[in-house]
Amino acid sequence: MRTLIGIDEAGFGPNLGPLVITASVWEIDADYRPDDLWKSLSPVISQTGRITADQIHVADSKQVHQSSKGIGPLERSVRVLLEASGHSLTDWSSFSRHLDPLWGKETGEPWFDDAKLKLPIESSDLNSQQLSDAVLNCWNQAGIKLRTIRSRIVPAREFNRYIDEWDSKSLLLSRLSLQLLDGLWDRSEPTLIVCDKHGARNRYDELIDEICDGDFIFRLEEGKAISRYKVGESELRFRMKAESHFPVAVSSMIAKYLRETSMELFNQYWTTRFPELKPTKGYPQDAKRFRKEIESECQLLGLPEADWWRCR
Repeated sequence: MRTLIGIDEAGFGPNLGPLVITASVWEIDADYRPDDLWKSLSPVISQTGRITADQIHVADSKQVHQSSKGIGPLERSVRVLLEASGHSLTDWSSFSRHLDPLWGKETGEPWFDDAKLKLPIESSDLNSQQLSDAVLNCWNQAGIKLRTIRSRIVPAREFNRYIDEWDSKSLLLSRLSLQLLDGLWDRSEPTLIVCDKHGARNRYDELIDEICDGDFIFRLEEGKAISRYKVGESELRFRMKAESHFPVAVSSMIAKYLRETSMELFNQYWTTRFPELKPTKGYPQDAKRFRKEIESECQLLGLPEADWWRCR
């Protein structure tokens, strides 16, 4: 057996709402091959949106979640994956703290400090327990076991503080991703770590060194498509289209669902005050429209801009 860790993010581009980074940690047969694993899981897990009632869609979150179809398809898959890992969706506060045990401190954003959002959002006749049992049984047959899922939720205040310190959005993503990994990575175990590439960055060894306590880092290759490193019995891969690895796809979807539900809280807070206000996903062009609509109210409420508007 070896350990397999998949890492991905959601919300890197927006000006509103949090950045979410998620890692899923798995135990898997030593002869792991991504295509073989997808094939083994295919009775209950599909990489395409064409699924039967007995399957869930697992892929890059951008493929599973499309705004025009609502949160339902993403939520369906995430709900089943979480139940297969022994955790049920009940409300946003317990969901976020389950994934990020350090979450819940003062954020400066009242929509998070008093979060009241029941989950799942879309009610359905989905027999999630039956599906999650089938998924768990399929994992067992494929020789894969989910050890844990952890996230790092980065609200605007914290995001801006890191930008002030590091002056680089790409560096922020790399360092926070590796900090999340550091709390999950047992370097005494044979481990394969797969992470989506961080923008145009090709070199990661100096950043890996920040969490490796002097362990020697072998640079295997560095390039546009993939950068690979060896640390003890572990290999770290930063690659384009990393969601072709099942653990990364799961992390991508969990991060996206946490990000989307956090924006649901954000929009509920503001549309309660301004019923005619059109909700936002927080991406730059529309975020500017939303910012213009709420900034005077933020001043009245004493909410500093740096506490809710991400500077990059």
